[in-house]
This record gives sequence, structure tokens and C-alpha cells, in this order.
Amino acid sequence: MLEKTMKTSSTMFQDKHHNHSKRERFLGLTLGKGVPFVLSSLLMASVFCLFFLYNPNPSTFTPHQGHDLFENPSQNQQHAIITTKSSSSSSQPQKEQKPCDLSKGHWVQALEGSSTYYTNSSCPSIPDSKNCFRHGRKDSDFLNWRWKPDECELPRFDPRTFLQMVSGKTMAFIGDSVARNHMDSLLCLLSQNEIPKDIYKDSEDRFRKWYFPIHDFTLMMLWSRFLIVGEERMVNGTGSSIFDMELDKVDSDWAKELPNLDYAVISDGHWFFRGMHLHEGGEKVGCVYCNEPNVTSYNVDFPLRKAFRTAFRHISECKECRSKRMVTVLRTFAPAHFENGFWNTGGYCNRTGPMSESEVDFEKFEWQLRNAQMEEFERARSEGDEKGHRFEVVDVARAMLMRPDGHPGEHWGNKWMRGYNDCTHWCLPGPVDMWSELLLSVLKRVAAFDLNQA
Repeated sequence: MLEKTMKTSSTMFQDKHHNHSKRERFLGLTLGKGVPFVLSSLLMASVFCLFFLYNPNPSTFTPHQGHDLFENPSQNQQHAIITTKSSSSSSQPQKEQKPCDLSKGHWVQALEGSSTYYTNSSCPSIPDSKNCFRHGRKDSDFLNWRWKPDECELPRFDPRTFLQMVSGKTMAFIGDSVARNHMDSLLCLLSQNEIPKDIYKDSEDRFRKWYFPIHDFTLMMLWSRFLIVGEERMVNGTGSSIFDMELDKVDSDWAKELPNLDYAVISDGHWFFRGMHLHEGGEKVGCVYCNEPNVTSYNVDFPLRKAFRTAFRHISECKECRSKRMVTVLRTFAPAHFENGFWNTGGYCNRTGPMSESEVDFEKFEWQLRNAQMEEFERARSEGDEKGHRFEVVDVARAMLMRPDGHPGEHWGNKWMRGYNDCTHWCLPGPVDMWSELLLSVLKRVAAFDLNQA
């Protein structure tokens, strides 16, 4: 059981000092020998002028600014997503700032305990199936890694800053159980600053609502298998895992809540690996895993793409969302890591450390799903710009392809499915906590954009 608490570190700042004592002694001796007052005044003025002109570190005259910079790092973390490639010489022109792609990078080792924010005992809201240490996971090295973007640093998650930025707002995670996994992770991160109130849970624990009274912030989970309408075919009263999909009709269970939201974090994908009969405009247009004669057979990426296109289009056409300036955030596909089989054929995930980028197969189908999502996101963002709707992205796919070690595996305590491994969801705490570091960077970027617009 992991019982270690997080230790925070602080940055030490030392001002550069310039020693002018010899110059001051020389002036004192000279003035003391009867030099006329006017000449001495002119001499002193000249010395100070030369000092200000040639002092290599004039900022030492404003130590208060330096104190604020390091005393409140959260106020300046938004600059970490920008890198500047310029010469240290002031005589050369500064080059244009280049945005940092936070999705491209690698996992680097961190000191034990320095990369985690909570433990499975300090966060009481961890769902039992994600509490890997409670269910016998012994290794903890998988916690000692942090995500390092190639061109900048990703700031650590600051729950106080996050809560201040969403004060008075409502944020909903919309999607499947991995979307819920993200929300539960964020809930643990934020609860280190303020304990929320659990104010709503439906009978199946799929729609949830938490409230942070000090910051007047509401966090919701709106569960949706596909984002669009998908009805399971029943056989003798039992589910068949075969679905009739309406590619052009959004799931109303989450769509009806849109006017109440300030932030909608949308994700989906894992439910699409099932038999599907695809319908659009009232007509059957194809199928997935059905092999029916005279019916077009599609891969999973086709209905997934259609689902995100329909969802994004619905959001763009939501007038109440536009007037409220709602921000839509796509969280890209986070792959499963079953080895030597699928979830129902003995597949497992028992690695204890991340893979390097060179070990990742970017030809895998999971990466194609991510690309389909990103293409629909770019389409939605372009259309949203014209209609005044904001679309952002938290792209976790590359980073999570490298983390086969972060899943519960056999340590998920499901007494109804003994012998099956969970290599789809993520342990809490675990690498899934990095998703909220990226989400906070998005919130800062949105806030900076709104400030510039104002």
C-alpha cells in the first residue's frame, strides 16, 4: 500500500550584487578635501548616470518583482507552453516565440514521490476498481515518472490555481468510463486543496455531480458510450453487444446539459470495438464486424469519426453555449495495452515501467483513431472560429501509448470477473494524473486569450 505523502520543492532565487565600495571610498576622500560643492554634485551625478548606463543587472533595483515570480509560480506557469529560441546577446534581434507542443515528448524518471500528488489513502473518492494498491499491486515505480515535452517543461498541477480559474463555473466530462477515469483523477487532485461535496449519483453511478462550495465550482460526469445514439440489440432479454448506430443523431442524455456548462471535456472510443449496424439519414449505410452481403463493411475509425463530427457540430450550433462562451476540450484516445490476447482471451498488462518512443508502434490502429479525432477537432475548431465557439485539445495519445505499466491489470478487485485483466483503465494515482496537467495548461491558454481579447 502506498502511504507516502508528496513533498513539495521550492526554487531558490539569489540576486546578483555589484560591489562599488572602492568607488564610494574614493569619492568620499575626494569630496572631503574641499572640492567645491557644485563640482562634487556634478561628479556624483556623473557617477550615477554611468552606473545606470552600464550596470549589467539593473533588475537588482527591483527585488520585489523577483520575489513575486518565485513566491507565486502559478501566476507565471502559462509561459511554460512557449519556448523562445534567441541569442543571449541583446545586440541580436529576438526571434519569434514558438508554441510548445505538449503532446510530443517522453517520460523521464523523477525522485520517488516527487511526481505524485496524492495517495490511495489521501483521496477518499478513488473508485474501488482503480485503487490498485488496495487490491494487491506491490510495485510503485510506475509512479516515479513525469511527462517531459520535447521543447519546454510541463508545469506541475496546482489545485489552487485550477480552482481559482474555474471559480463559479461548471465543467463536465462527457464520454465513457475512461472519461470517468479522468474525472476521478481530477477529483483527487483538487480535493488536496478543497474537499468537494458529492451531490448527485444516478442508480448506475454513471451520472455524477460534485460541488466545491468555497470556489462555487461544479464538476460533472455525463456518461455516453458513443456520444451519438446507439441502441443495443437484445436477444431473449439479454444484451448482444451488437448496436444500431444513428451516425447523425447526438445522444440527448449529455447534449441537453450543454447550456449549463462552461467547460465540456469530450472523449470516447473503447465502445466502438463492437458489432455495429450504421444508419444515417434513416438509411443503413454500412456495418462494423458484421460481414453482411451487399452491405459496406467499415473499420472502427469510420463510426468514431462520424460520432465526433456529429457531437462537435451539435456543440457549434448550440446558441446557448455560444452566448455563455463555453469551451469544448477534446481529450484524445488513450489506448489499452493487452498483451498475448484480448480482454476476454487471457490478455494481460503486467509491465512495471514505461516504454520509450522507439518501442511504440505508431502504425497501431489506436493511433489511427487518435488521428481521426484530431482531424475532426481541426474541422470543428475552424468552423467554431467562424461561429464564435472555442475548441481546445488535450492530446494524451502519444504519451499514453508509452505507459503499459499504468493499468490495474489483475489488481482491480472485480469479484464478478475474476481471471480477467483491466488493461483499459488507469490506476489512481498513476500516469492518468498527467492529463489534468495538460488540461490546466489549456485553461491558462484560454484565460490568456480572453484577457488579450478584452
